Amino acid sequence: MKINYNNRKFKPVSNSDNGEVSAEMIFHYLQKGNILTCSYNGEHIITGHLIGKVDQSGCIDMNYHQINIEGHIMTGLCKSIPEILPDGKIRLHEDWQWTSGDKSKGKSILEEI
Repeated sequence: MKINYNNRKFKPVSNSDNGEVSAEMIFHYLQKGNILTCSYNGEHIITGHLIGKVDQSGCIDMNYHQINIEGHIMTGLCKSIPEILPDGKIRLHEDWQWTSGDKSKGKSILEEI
């Protein structure tokens, strides 16, 4: 199943304690071909960007970098696996890992709004 994420917006519904994403954040995805991009900010993040590739099944492999409110540049990797909800919207199940700081791993769920 080919998914196009262009112009879709997602909101976090859960995140591991070691993450910096907060519930009020909105991720507005843009996609051209199989390349996905997004800029974001929130309660704990001054500015952030992600870039990734979408495969034929709609899974996203991405890298992200952000500057948090403490002024630290944080970087990481994420794999998002889509689930199509009964209403046709997308839920993304994410496994991520910091490549800076403590290099810990976490899980997040984003849902299309």
